[in-house]
Amino acid sequence: MRILPALLFIATFLLLGSIEASADTGPREGELFAEQQDEARTDIDRAPTRDPGRGQPGESEHGESFDEEDEEPLRIVDPFYPWNKAMYHVNDKFYFWLLKPVSQGYAAVFPEDVRLSVRHFFDNLAMPIRLASSLLQLKIKDAGNELFRFLYNSTAGVCGLTDAAKADLGIARKDEDIGQALGRYGVGHGIYLVWPFLGPSSLRDTVGRIGDRLLSPVNYIDPAGTSVGVTLYERVNETSLRIGDYEDLKKSAVDPYLAIRDAYLQFRKKKVSE
Repeated sequence: MRILPALLFIATFLLLGSIEASADTGPREGELFAEQQDEARTDIDRAPTRDPGRGQPGESEHGESFDEEDEEPLRIVDPFYPWNKAMYHVNDKFYFWLLKPVSQGYAAVFPEDVRLSVRHFFDNLAMPIRLASSLLQLKIKDAGNELFRFLYNSTAGVCGLTDAAKADLGIARKDEDIGQALGRYGVGHGIYLVWPFLGPSSLRDTVGRIGDRLLSPVNYIDPAGTSVGVTLYERVNETSLRIGDYEDLKKSAVDPYLAIRDAYLQFRKKKVSE
């Protein structure tokens, strides 16, 4: 069954170029909904937020800021606005009704140092994603650093529970993923998408996520239920370290849906350009 995501990855990638071309010149259907609120909007691009890429809307993986004060808002076709807005509300309720309470309970039991060690462990485990992305972008030095970091952190860092490579040698981790690699080669976002429980994305980054998943060792844990459980545990641990960020974003934005969408585009543009 795991061959199906690979086939979907290849087929969707082949469609990206033509979809992006039409997205740049065609009518912005989803924007018709957003434009009705333009006069009431504040400068949502200046609202600090974090990467939605790891599931929680409007948050980054490890606290990077999305601020791009001097840049004009990026645009993306949003033809599935009704679906995306509905999924935004699903994710919002999921966060406040389930994910946040569970994460708060988890944080009450395990101190921050333990939760940071868990984050380091999963970051170390995700090395194949960063390695493949670096190689695809011909970032040979970064690819070599990823291999070295993995070996060093897996030994001196006690199975990756600490980032010993950064602490001892000053070799920091570079955030890389397959979506970034596609963007580096000029593949545009295509259309904006919001997935239930995963958060904001785009057609390009959805394909990238499938590639990331195929490269993740967690995907190959048997049985499949254990793999899902490990993924959920990582999600709870990560959320426990960022409680309050999403709430701050909602308070600072007139329309949180638009704020998250714009922040997502700004963040991904920044990551592709690095």
